[in-house]
Amino acid sequence: MDALSEVLKVLHLTGGVFLDVEFTEPWCVESSTEGPDVAQILPAAEHVVIYHLLTQGSCRVCMPDGSQTMDLNAGDVIMFPYNDDHRLGSDLGLLPLPTSKLLLPSPEGGLMRIRHGGGGDKSSFICGFLACEKRLCKPLLDALPRMLRVSLSDDPSSSWLVGAIAHGAKETHTPEAGTDALIGRLSELVFVQSIRQYIRSLPEHELGWLAGLRDPAVGKALALLHADPAARWEVESLAREVGISRSVLADRFVALIGEPPMQYLTRWRLALASRALSTSNDAIVKVADSVGYESEAAFNRAFKREYGLPPAAWRRTVRASRRLQ
Repeated sequence: MDALSEVLKVLHLTGGVFLDVEFTEPWCVESSTEGPDVAQILPAAEHVVIYHLLTQGSCRVCMPDGSQTMDLNAGDVIMFPYNDDHRLGSDLGLLPLPTSKLLLPSPEGGLMRIRHGGGGDKSSFICGFLACEKRLCKPLLDALPRMLRVSLSDDPSSSWLVGAIAHGAKETHTPEAGTDALIGRLSELVFVQSIRQYIRSLPEHELGWLAGLRDPAVGKALALLHADPAARWEVESLAREVGISRSVLADRFVALIGEPPMQYLTRWRLALASRALSTSNDAIVKVADSVGYESEAAFNRAFKREYGLPPAAWRRTVRASRRLQ
């Protein structure tokens, strides 16, 4: 049991690839969330994480203001957990062209394509996405940088993914039964493997949710809370399961996660409740019970503190908003 796996179980990730890219030097492009991007492929997605897998060549990447410049090589994944605008190029000093103006339909009926550049050395990308529910992803997303780079080719346990997802992208040209499911699972694996590598790369004294996963005591506590959030947890019973004292667990949890264990649990229970309210017709009392509240009144108060509206009103507002989309 581990906390990351327990969180991933309930995230309902939807993955896929949407773009096959080939650039030749010199080149520089800017990707904007306002263009015809994956938001058009998944219009109902609550939150989208974009990533680019460099399968050939090298390039540089930065945010539009020129900050956080990174070098990319074949096998690297550059991920944007908040789907931020970003710039890629062999020379970031060139005037960037919007990727929205370079998109081409695939002649084989597969992925959209980009073919652009000055005819020099080639760099090739497969661009993918993960869609998820933002409230449930919050612990994970809040722990990630705006731009995350990992090298899958440097990790023997994940280097095979580079070839697998490139092969999967080619398969979209002549799709077979199960192609979409295969691509989706590979895209999810790229995301999970990238997160795992990032956790391993964190400095020893790093703070935050991902650092908490790596801590033996806090990581086990998080896993227990996520595995059974409706249980009647108290810090003392949680510490007993973890195998350390109540005070040590409380101190280490606050130091790493930034809030006490029971406050963290309350936020997670309410996030789960928000998903149930928005996706089911279950009575409020049933939703409350499913996330560990014995009293509907207590659930109503806690939910309103977190989301600004009582559960019933929040449900009506969310559903009305979806009808307008």
